[in-house]
Amino acid sequence: MPPAAECVPWRWLAAGRASRRLVLVVVFVALLLDNMLLTVVVPIVPTFLYTTEYEGTNSSVTPAPTELAPPALKAPPFSSMFSYFDNTTVTVSGSTSAMDLANRTASSHPPQPPTISPPLPSSCPEGEEFLAKENVRVGLLFASKALVQLVVNPSVGLLTNRIGYHIPMFIGFVIMFLSTVMFAFSGTYTLLFIARALQGIGSSFSSVAGLGMLASVYTDDFERGNAMGIALGGLALGVLIGAPFGSVMYEFVGKSSPFLVLAFLALLDGALQLCILQPSKISPESTKGTSVSALLRDPYVLVAAGALCFSNMGVAMLEPTLPIWMMQTMCSPKWQLGVAFLPASVSYLIGTNLFGILANKMGRWLCSLIGMAVVGISLLCVPLAKNIYGLIGPNGGLGFAIGMVDSSMMPIMGYLVDLRHTSIYGNVYAIADVALCMGFAIGPSTGGAIVRAVGFPWLMIIIGVINIAYAPLCWYLRNPPAKEEKIAILSQECPMQTKSYAAQKTLRDFPLTDDSDVEAENAE
Repeated sequence: MPPAAECVPWRWLAAGRASRRLVLVVVFVALLLDNMLLTVVVPIVPTFLYTTEYEGTNSSVTPAPTELAPPALKAPPFSSMFSYFDNTTVTVSGSTSAMDLANRTASSHPPQPPTISPPLPSSCPEGEEFLAKENVRVGLLFASKALVQLVVNPSVGLLTNRIGYHIPMFIGFVIMFLSTVMFAFSGTYTLLFIARALQGIGSSFSSVAGLGMLASVYTDDFERGNAMGIALGGLALGVLIGAPFGSVMYEFVGKSSPFLVLAFLALLDGALQLCILQPSKISPESTKGTSVSALLRDPYVLVAAGALCFSNMGVAMLEPTLPIWMMQTMCSPKWQLGVAFLPASVSYLIGTNLFGILANKMGRWLCSLIGMAVVGISLLCVPLAKNIYGLIGPNGGLGFAIGMVDSSMMPIMGYLVDLRHTSIYGNVYAIADVALCMGFAIGPSTGGAIVRAVGFPWLMIIIGVINIAYAPLCWYLRNPPAKEEKIAILSQECPMQTKSYAAQKTLRDFPLTDDSDVEAENAE
């Protein structure tokens, strides 16, 4: 009994390591945590920098809070008297009677309401010039993750071809954990910048190795599309939870709390990887994959990568600029800055899971074409919002449309490699991740500068028009041709079948004679 009980966990582990579904779970959790950390900082960083840098430096230089004497009562330097009835000071000449004093105190009462009414703008942050500069600084901080990921991705793609996907996946977990802990205890812009850049390295290992692992495990195109949709659902769920979770925890618990929760979840993910993936095992690919440079010369790969880049660039531009625009125009409290992204996150979660299946039936090229058009229209509608409720429709449409594009383009990248190149997926998903990173690098870094130059509405118009103009290019992915090498492989298989079929037709007559073997050879 005890030996059998001891064998049960090992049997479960052995079955888990052979299960494709548990591999999908590992990738799902890794993408979930990566994107929770990606978006949890969106509502925290602008308000944290404003609180620590602007309010911290100006708290010692605040002017006198109240003015007791109304300007209408200024008079030559006669004697003055303080009224305890309404806390005002009135000037009194030598011959002033008690009746005049009562009249003056009564007449000094009406001008007081204007000094009490201005608490209205107190909910709006001060320092317009500081907020304008903060657009650029916050944009660069958000873009640092994508810029680092952009540089590291090709190296990770080559590494996965040489040692397999398991070890890079675990390296990504370790780096993500360190980045999360650093976010929790960083108190300056420089440390936050370093933590964000470190996250880019960990994200590069996790996403490239995770998506490549899925593509290698799910070889059937239909199953791969469904698996990619589920994995991108983890990405969507991370985006969904991240911003609202960060804003609420920051408002009511403190800055470090959301990052410490994420660090604990990352430890659980590391334990899961140790059990399922065996990250000490080196499993290089048996054949050499197509190089990154060769894939980048493929126009169909470039069209798919461009769709990923531009569709995600819209939400990347919103991340640093929308909270500051809401602070300036809507006087939004801290918790609303993250909740504003909730409709986009919910609809993205629905879109990726729904179109992971539907895109294969309606055509992935058509799904991505419609998605990019809807992304552009949604971005054009964002500046029309007057309060947080006006953002529900545009942000919901934006998230749903990006889900359409992502769930269509990720399987297409694997399909293009199967159709036109060697079926090794590390490099092509490195390119897909590079495309996403370019969107999240160019978007925040240029978005802040564009907002400062021409304003937030014009930024939305520019990126919206770009998406609508790019959408027709997805038509070229409707029926991509196979490469010459693939056609040659297929044509080599057909003659072999024809030859074997022809050999079956050369039947010998019975009874066999001594010359029958010679006749058969001559017939061949």
